[in-house]
Amino acid sequence: MNLLVNGKRRVVLAAALGMAALLASCGGGDPVVAFVPTRVLAFGDENSVLTSEGRKFTINSLTTDANNAKSLDCSTQGIWTQRLASSYGLVFPECNPLAVSDPRSRIFAAPGAKVVDLVDQVDQHLGTDTFSSTDLVTLFVGQNDVFDQYAQYPGVPKDQLLASVYASGQLLALQVTRIATAGGKVLVSTVPDLGFTPFALNENLNTGDVSRASLLSELVAKFNEGLRVGIAKESGSKVAIMLTDELVQAMAKFPATYANMINVTEPACDITQAPTVDQCTTDTLVTGTAGAATVTNYLWADDKHLSPNGHAYVGALAASRSRANPF
Repeated sequence: MNLLVNGKRRVVLAAALGMAALLASCGGGDPVVAFVPTRVLAFGDENSVLTSEGRKFTINSLTTDANNAKSLDCSTQGIWTQRLASSYGLVFPECNPLAVSDPRSRIFAAPGAKVVDLVDQVDQHLGTDTFSSTDLVTLFVGQNDVFDQYAQYPGVPKDQLLASVYASGQLLALQVTRIATAGGKVLVSTVPDLGFTPFALNENLNTGDVSRASLLSELVAKFNEGLRVGIAKESGSKVAIMLTDELVQAMAKFPATYANMINVTEPACDITQAPTVDQCTTDTLVTGTAGAATVTNYLWADDKHLSPNGHAYVGALAASRSRANPF
């Protein structure tokens, strides 16, 4: 009988010790509270942009009214920031079809922006506002830095180009630290692997240099290295990094594992009907070698920008990463 009682006591004691260790690991017994942002603040380049009329830098969806007239439908096939915000029940003023009262999320991102422009965007925000512990601040930039450096090749040696993009990655990391120090919770994206874009594949053909796509991938990797090294010491409670480069690589290499993905090498938008990607709609798509393009079966909208399906997976990654991080 004593052995049974003592055995039960040992079990209870072990359970109590285990619970105490679990509570200690969570901060001295404080419950873990899920981070729920009150607004999303989007900084960066065109990948995060909604124009004032709701246009996106991907395939824009259309809606048809009772008179058979077509107009933009900004809420369908949203870009990654819309999908992230929506996962928290938030919207941006540029696309608010349900007329949500006083949407607080904001887009500071701008078409063509590079890292130095993001610095100005942050300055603009801080000129009239602050960052708070319930702000989810997204940073998606660097693509235009990489393309800008690539355009100088081979006139500028590769080592010099690599050094330049590395410095840009470190400058972005400084902004990560700046925002986190000011109180915001930061979700920063690596630059997508541009070596898999239709632009890169065409460069291999058009220049006669089959290493051009690989060079773009090298430049992206070096930028992302600078970013990672720069934020390595940043507190995980304030900063989350999402590996968009690895996601794009996976989608490009294994499209069959992603729903509806068929064509990962050609642009979906017909450049003769939509000279720029923001003008591209579901009515201006091509019939490619893998069949007619749709918003879901192509990875790329034009030769440099993701399709809505690509954005859907980036948005899902962003929502998952922001929840997994101990903000």
